[in-house]
Amino acid sequence: MKHAFSPHLIQTVEHGFPSQPSALAYDPKLQVMAIGTKSGAIKVYGAPGVEFTGLHKDTATVTQIHFLQGQGWMVSLLDDNTMHLWETGQKERCSDLREVRSFSLPGRSGIESTSVTRVTVLLVKSSSDLLTLGTEGGGVHFLELPSLRLVDKSLFHDEIMQSVPEDYRCGKSLGPVEALQEHPLHAHKILIGYSRGLVVLWDFKSRHVDNLFLGKQQLESLVWVRSGSSFVSSHSDGGYMVWSVSSSTPCIQEPVTSTIPYGPFPCKAVTKILWRTTQAALVLFSGGMPRASYGDRHCLTILQDSVHVTLDFTSRVIDFFTVHHVDRDHELDDPSALVVLLEEELVVIDLQAAGWPTIPAPYLAPLHSSAITCSYHISNVPTRLWERVVSAGLQQCSAQTCTNWPICGGKNLAPAVKQRELLLTGHEDGTVRFWDASGVALQPLYKLSTASIFQIDCEHNDSFTQAAEEEWPPFRKVGCFDPYSDDPRLGVQKICLCKYSGKLVVAGTAGQVILMYLSDEKSDHMIDLATVDLLQDREGFTWKGHDRLPPKSGSVLFAPGFQPVVLVQCMPPAAVTSVTLHAEWNLVAFGTSHGFGLFDYHRRSPVLARCTLHPNDSLAMEGPLSRVKSLKKSLRQSFRRIRKSRVSGKKRGEANAQLAEQDSEVTPVQRRIEPRSADDSLSGVVRCLCFADTFLRDGTHHGPTMWAGTNSGCVYAYALDVPLQEKFSEQSVEALLGKEIQLMHRAPVVSIAVLDGRGNPLPEPYEVSRDLAKAPDMQSSHSVLIASEEQFKVFMLPKVSAKTKFKLTAHEGCRVRKVALVSFSSVASEDYSENGLVCLTNLGDIHVFSVPALRPQVRYDCIRKEDISGIASCVFTKTGQGFYLISPSEFERFSLSARVITEPQCQVYVERPYESSEVRCSAFFCF
Repeated sequence: MKHAFSPHLIQTVEHGFPSQPSALAYDPKLQVMAIGTKSGAIKVYGAPGVEFTGLHKDTATVTQIHFLQGQGWMVSLLDDNTMHLWETGQKERCSDLREVRSFSLPGRSGIESTSVTRVTVLLVKSSSDLLTLGTEGGGVHFLELPSLRLVDKSLFHDEIMQSVPEDYRCGKSLGPVEALQEHPLHAHKILIGYSRGLVVLWDFKSRHVDNLFLGKQQLESLVWVRSGSSFVSSHSDGGYMVWSVSSSTPCIQEPVTSTIPYGPFPCKAVTKILWRTTQAALVLFSGGMPRASYGDRHCLTILQDSVHVTLDFTSRVIDFFTVHHVDRDHELDDPSALVVLLEEELVVIDLQAAGWPTIPAPYLAPLHSSAITCSYHISNVPTRLWERVVSAGLQQCSAQTCTNWPICGGKNLAPAVKQRELLLTGHEDGTVRFWDASGVALQPLYKLSTASIFQIDCEHNDSFTQAAEEEWPPFRKVGCFDPYSDDPRLGVQKICLCKYSGKLVVAGTAGQVILMYLSDEKSDHMIDLATVDLLQDREGFTWKGHDRLPPKSGSVLFAPGFQPVVLVQCMPPAAVTSVTLHAEWNLVAFGTSHGFGLFDYHRRSPVLARCTLHPNDSLAMEGPLSRVKSLKKSLRQSFRRIRKSRVSGKKRGEANAQLAEQDSEVTPVQRRIEPRSADDSLSGVVRCLCFADTFLRDGTHHGPTMWAGTNSGCVYAYALDVPLQEKFSEQSVEALLGKEIQLMHRAPVVSIAVLDGRGNPLPEPYEVSRDLAKAPDMQSSHSVLIASEEQFKVFMLPKVSAKTKFKLTAHEGCRVRKVALVSFSSVASEDYSENGLVCLTNLGDIHVFSVPALRPQVRYDCIRKEDISGIASCVFTKTGQGFYLISPSEFERFSLSARVITEPQCQVYVERPYESSEVRCSAFFCF
């Protein structure tokens, strides 16, 4: 495949919300934001498409980040007490954030304890030439920027104590430095807040205490009022105080005002407070909730005149900032937006609009708002489908504002996307979420919920409903992260979408298969119900798993978007393990651990039900509740496999099979595949299904077929009699078993694909009839490519004679996990492409083979073999890209194609002062 495929794999971009965020910063001049994580990563975001990442050498938590405003530099503090200077730069077309130097504060002579020099807070002076450090021992130190050289002008606890009144000292220390704030008008003055409550206005030039503010409550944070005439302090008792700054009274005993908003009962600490000037003062603070009643709530309060809102989040508040005027030309702050970084999501509030609605985020959306259970990618989405999905999504966002995204720094240089891409994620709560995966920013478009068609309890929402009815505090639930599920049976296991007809199949944990149509209007209708018994009345088995989900009776109201029309219930109600849809034939096929079924959704009637259980598959029958009983059986089966492996040279019989795969000579590179036991538990699981118009009965007449592959290495091929479109309502679809193939090694069948006479995959439904793809070659012989966990094999049709194969298990323990047929486009010519078989193994490596010859092309290490969830979540696109979860909230995107690459390409303008002897007044950085 040398013309269309150059051997390389690149990790291109991380989509989603950073796992375990720990720090937040904002540069109001560059209008970019930085998020630090517990793993030591720093991610910078600007306008959609503008993002780049840096990673500390050591895995340590980023506790603070501070920008040198407008200069493209930032300082980070880690929990190992080291500080690091970062510089934005460029490396080819990829985003780049470079660590320039680091610094660790040395211990004070005569003091052995390292806790004394542990840095608690950082302050970058507005001039960006000095970094101020507050320590746990009460000292304040100064570093030159950007050199990170220590300035010999440190301020220690004992120097401050000389200015403190005798009655305030009481023989105690001032405690750690909790806050540092530069005076808004006089840059040489710094407000220093100590844990015990003392606040000092220190003149750096004269090394003199200008003012003392003798607070008595444990201090949490400080913030200046814009005019510099006063400041605000927040405290551990849930209150905040306003202090007046006056040169006439250098020692101030009492604040101007003192407020505990949620008192009088004991409250939790107000961890951070902001005071912004508008026509009326705007106060924002986190924490402060009544300890006994709402101590477990994660809240941020907004106060302005008589308006009081308590934003109620479902995860912890990490940090927050406002987007407001920072230049001195403006008399007021006039904040336009509030940005809140939570443990599991980012929430942005429009402070200019009435009611303070949320602003939808174009990136950093919490993919894991409910845990992801499956993924499905659609390439080259038709414009009509795209517009209808976007329209349905916009109608869901009534509580959001249309204000532009406030973090808009930098410029996205990526070329306009040529094709629209959708990534669908299924979730534990029964929702399917549609994401714009066309570019770097994975943007949410539309959310579909399947819970509305079932009768379920919603117990976890009671507390929110109850709180909303109470007058105090005035809670407003904000954000979309919801870790709870109304019912675990709602979990989405499989998704299939026909992009040309707008038909969608969503299959779940309790055997529910829901067929949906895309509608632009709301609808109030009943859902047709059907039950398919996959056991076919087999005796001797008892289902001990969960019950089916009870559907609602009567009409149900549905919003514009995908609306359910048919609910097919598999019995027993085990999780659906595979599903496929052929919208042109009005057929949907589905499989579970018990068998597979075929359903005609036009006539609302089952066509086929086949049980795939081996007589010893008791585990599949009993369900997940009785797995603990299977230990003896598992051990017995393990010993049985060991014994059978010793006689692997013997041939097995061909009972109940029309074809048995023969093991031919073994090449030196390929290890001989060991046959698996026929009585392995869960051998009846249906792993894959596919429809194809091909030759199954004979070599001259082609027609619709359906193929199913199981965990025991068995493949079933059915010939389908599908009536003409005008006779769909009159005639029913019929299915006749044409072939039953038993792979000799009995490895689970991962994928089945039919290839036309030229060796190309068959087109999707409607592609040929709507002139969207070339008609397949129906003159030459077709073939079927069967991929098992251990090998790939191509059989000629209709005789199902083996043509070629490749045994992947050359290394012990290697198993195929994911397979896809991919079209690799040539870099030299847009019109030329080659097909390849891409597979991911349980070792995390990716192999590419030519099709249909199955010649190995390249191999890459992609995912760590220990990352089981990452391997299980991987999904390939048809153009050579892929996604896999690197955390519950982040997809890593990669590309195998030299032509189709989605990666950040952005430009940020920075202004810097002179650096050493190098004159650099301004610069463009292109990522």
